[in-house]
Amino acid sequence: MNPSVPGPSTPPEGSKPPEDRGHMLRRRWFTAVIIVLLIGIPAGYLAISAGQSRASGRDKEEKYSATGLTSAWPSRVQRRIYEVPIPSYSRRVAYYETNNWRTSRLYVQFLTSNDGLKRFLKSMDKKAADLKEGDMTLSKRDRDVVGWTFKNSGPFYGLEHEQPDPRPSHDVYVDRSNPHHPMVYVVSTANP
Repeated sequence: MNPSVPGPSTPPEGSKPPEDRGHMLRRRWFTAVIIVLLIGIPAGYLAISAGQSRASGRDKEEKYSATGLTSAWPSRVQRRIYEVPIPSYSRRVAYYETNNWRTSRLYVQFLTSNDGLKRFLKSMDKKAADLKEGDMTLSKRDRDVVGWTFKNSGPFYGLEHEQPDPRPSHDVYVDRSNPHHPMVYVVSTANP
């Protein structure tokens, strides 16, 4: 045999034989499936998660962009943080909370008894005698936020209760048109 004449090639000893076409196609198909699984599944998960997050954000935006009072008691945590202890057996209780990076406010209204008003004022170390007749302690901005308008004849009484930060300060306004059941309006402002 002449070494210069080409003949059938034999693989060198210890090497693999050449890959046949069927094996190559199966390997490429398997590689493509692995790539789809490694990239496609996480990408799909991210797309679904982004959609859910966007929907959740819209729900929260609708919930917190509503203005006006909610006819319910504020949570115990809110009452504790804003130091607004609503007397038990109060009626027509409603509240609204606003928050931003500087100031948080809790707007509360409730109808109570004269004893309930005394207990509420006592929680601020105040007495009914500290209420000043005709003193509008609620700012126009605060009244506009929750839609408080005071159109009846009153009499109305006001009180400001200032506290050092981070404790909340209170603006209290009391409608005494019913002498036995005062309607109390409170804006508690916290500057953390």
